[in-house]
Amino acid sequence: MSDFILPDIGEGIVECELVKWLISEGDIIEEDQPVAEVMTDKALVEIPAPHRGRVTRLYYKEGETAKVHAPLFAVEEESDGAQAASDDPARTAASTHDTKDDLESDALQVTQGDSGDEASEDFILPDIGEGIVECEVVTWRVREGDEIAEDQPVVDVMTDKALVEITAPEAGRVTRLYYREQESARVHAPLFAFVPHGRAAQPKPGTISSSTAPVTSRPEPRPLAASADSARGKGAHGRIPASPAVRRLVRELGVRLEDIPGSGKDGRVLKEDILAWQKQGGEATPTEPVVAQQEPPSRVPEHSAASDDVRVEPLRGMQAVMARRMVESATTIPHFHYGDEIDVTELLALRERLKVRAEHEGLRLTLMPLIMKAMALAIQEYPVLNSRLGGAGDEIHYLPHCNVGMAVDGKSGLVVPNVKRVERLSLMEIAREVERLTAAAREGRVAQDDLRNGTISISNIGALGGTYAAPIINAPEVAIVALGRVQHLPRFDMAGNVVSRAIMTITWAGDHRLIDGGTIARFCNLWKGYLQEPQDMLLHLA
Repeated sequence: MSDFILPDIGEGIVECELVKWLISEGDIIEEDQPVAEVMTDKALVEIPAPHRGRVTRLYYKEGETAKVHAPLFAVEEESDGAQAASDDPARTAASTHDTKDDLESDALQVTQGDSGDEASEDFILPDIGEGIVECEVVTWRVREGDEIAEDQPVVDVMTDKALVEITAPEAGRVTRLYYREQESARVHAPLFAFVPHGRAAQPKPGTISSSTAPVTSRPEPRPLAASADSARGKGAHGRIPASPAVRRLVRELGVRLEDIPGSGKDGRVLKEDILAWQKQGGEATPTEPVVAQQEPPSRVPEHSAASDDVRVEPLRGMQAVMARRMVESATTIPHFHYGDEIDVTELLALRERLKVRAEHEGLRLTLMPLIMKAMALAIQEYPVLNSRLGGAGDEIHYLPHCNVGMAVDGKSGLVVPNVKRVERLSLMEIAREVERLTAAAREGRVAQDDLRNGTISISNIGALGGTYAAPIINAPEVAIVALGRVQHLPRFDMAGNVVSRAIMTITWAGDHRLIDGGTIARFCNLWKGYLQEPQDMLLHLA
C-alpha cells in the first residue's frame, strides 16, 4: 500500500479545497482514471490516478482543505493488473510509448530509435502547466529522419490554456514521432525519439527488420494502406517516405504516391510536392476496385446518404476548458445584468487627437486603453468590483491591483488575457499591452502568466458587430462588461435640437453575492462619466 501525494498544481499554490471525490474506499481504479476534483484559487483541477489499484483510504472529506505534497489517498497496487500487462506484450509495448491501438500503417514510419535501439533516447513531455496531464499535438515542425539543433522548435502542443512550443533538448536526429497531429499526448510520456549527436554509429533505417517488436506489436494495417504500399515497392522500407498527413492528402485526392516526385530527404514526398505536381497538370490515376471499396472518395455527392451523416469532433484545448468554466460560472454564480448606453462622441474625438502621437510611437490607439483606464479610476471609488469571494464564502478579498482582462476570439479559441496593474500604467503603456496581448491571442500563443490573476473583464462584442450581450462572469472575478458597437444615433442636445451622437451600448454582469444593483449602477455612472467627459478623467490620472 502506498500514499498518493498531492503534486504541485500551480505556481505558488500550497493548498486546495477537495470539491468532490469521484471514487470511494474499496474501489478499483485504473491508471489515469479521475479520482478527485480540487479547487485552487485559479481553477477546478481534476486529479488522475497514478496507476491501477484498490483505494484503501481517503484522507480528506469533501469541502476540506488538502495540502500540496501531503497524502491525498492511499492505494494498494493490484497484482492482477501487473500480471495482465505482462501477459500481453503488445499492450505493454503500446503503453510504454502511450500510443493508440488503432494507428494506421501510415503512422508506422519508424526510422529507428525504439526501445531496442540503445543509440536513441526518448524525449519525455515535461510538465507544461498547473494540473495539465495531457495536451493535443497541433503541428509537428520536424519529420522522422530530420536533423535538429539544440533549442530548435520541434512541435506545437495545445493545452486547455495556451499553445505551447516544445523545443529540442540537444542537437541530434529525429528517429520517431510517437503521435500524429490532432492526437493527445500524455505528460511524463515519450513524445519523440532522437539520436543525440556524438553517439556511436547505429544501423541505417533500412536495416531494421520488419519483425522488430514495436512494429509487430501494432495492429495490422488496413487493407487500403496495405494495398497502396505493396504497389509502391520503393524507399528504405519498401515504402515511399511520406508523413501521415501527406498520405492522407494523397488518399483524399485519389492519386498515387509513386506518381509524385519527392523533393525531401531520401525522396520523401512533401505536401509542397503534391501541390506542385497538381499545378503541372497531374491527374488522379484510377485505383483498383478493391481500394475504392475500402475507402470511398472524400467528396460525397450532394444527394447521397453520407451527406446526411453527423460530423462529430471532440472538444479540445481552449474550447474544452471554456465549456467547463462557463458551465461552472453560470451554475455557481448568481448573475444579474445591468444595461446602459454611453455617449462616446467626445471620447472618439480625443482618440483622434491622441492617435497621431501614438502612431509616431508605432502604436495603434483604440478605445480599449481609454475604457480600461476609466474603469481602473472608477474602481478606486468602488473596490468591490475588483474583489473576490473568499474563505468559505463568507469573506470579501479586495485585490490590490486592477488587472483588466479582455476576451479575444483567438486562433485557439476564446481566451481572456489581462493587462496587469492598469491603475499604474499610462495610456501608451496600456495600448502597448493591448496590442501585444491581442496579437498573441490571435496567434494562439498567449503566455500563461498573461491569463492569470485577472480581476475584472471586458468583452468587446461590438468589434464583431453586436449591439447587446449578456456576458458570463469569468470566475473567480465578480464582474464583466460587454461593449456593443458604436452607432451614430439621433439625440437631443441641451437646446432641444436633434443631433447625431456616437452611442455605445454596454451590459454589465455582476455576482449578486457581492454586488447589488445600486452599487453597480453608481459605479457605472462614474465610469460612464469619465468616458463621456474624458477631460474629467485626465484630471484624475496619476
